[in-house]
Amino acid sequence: MPVRLRDITRRQLRALAAIAASGSVTSAAKNLHLTQPAVTLQLRNLQDLADLPLLQRTGDGMILTDAGIEMLQLHSRIEAAIADCEATLGIISGKTAGRVSIGAVSTAKYFVPFIIAAFSRAHPRIEVTLSIGNRAEIMQALRNYKLDVAITGRPPPDIEVEKHLIGQNPHVIIASRNHWLSKERGLAAVDLSHETFLTREPGSGTRMLMERLFEQTELAPHIGMEFDSNETIKQSVIADLGIAFLSAHTVATELEDGRLVILDVAGLPVTRQWFVVRRVDKVLLPPAQEALDFIAREASQYLPRPLLSHD
Repeated sequence: MPVRLRDITRRQLRALAAIAASGSVTSAAKNLHLTQPAVTLQLRNLQDLADLPLLQRTGDGMILTDAGIEMLQLHSRIEAAIADCEATLGIISGKTAGRVSIGAVSTAKYFVPFIIAAFSRAHPRIEVTLSIGNRAEIMQALRNYKLDVAITGRPPPDIEVEKHLIGQNPHVIIASRNHWLSKERGLAAVDLSHETFLTREPGSGTRMLMERLFEQTELAPHIGMEFDSNETIKQSVIADLGIAFLSAHTVATELEDGRLVILDVAGLPVTRQWFVVRRVDKVLLPPAQEALDFIAREASQYLPRPLLSHD
């Protein structure tokens, strides 16, 4: 009978490999979650195609003949080739490799790296470029198609975007632990009229939200120094140079270790949301779509959990 290897199936080869690994048809059937007759049939059909015995029964179980060893090597080569092909197709489609450009407003830098790290662990062959900037910078990059996705507290109003809510973003007024109002309760906005506020630069989303709060409460405090960094503001507040209106996510660590406190002011926290967005008219390749889906699905668990209670 001529050898008809072109008719061999992966199921037949898997049956042979399972028997070789376990030494018996019974164990092979259990490992493959098949019945013993089904495995026996696969082996019989494979031997018919090879036209040679593939297994030898011994006192220690079934072992491969020389022909069986050759067939097992064929099985290994086929499985490896299929795995390589799957990986290559994944690269071609961009699902397992490629590049994605992500932007985030500076306030989000306290949690975004943890999201990116989790995404990179799940997709190690996708290269991520992360850009951090103030809101104006990130929105401009989104307008110019330089970003695939962006994480921001307020989607841009002038371009059509697909947005996904990823969590709440509470804003509070912080002071040093030694500030004279640090232990007061039930403060009104007017009680802060003579305080010096340390602020973010124009164009910052936090700055715009703070100015809106001032307008709504008719608070007109002294504005001190402007900074383009939340870190500098935090250190300046700790040094008693003034107080500040910031996202609680930026000060979670300092609140926890007691270097900063939240002033108990009526109407606060001002709660906004975090979104991940993309331009509707920008075509996302599979890596970018995978990143967008991952952030929309998983990002909430990486948001800081600042203690907002004064009790």
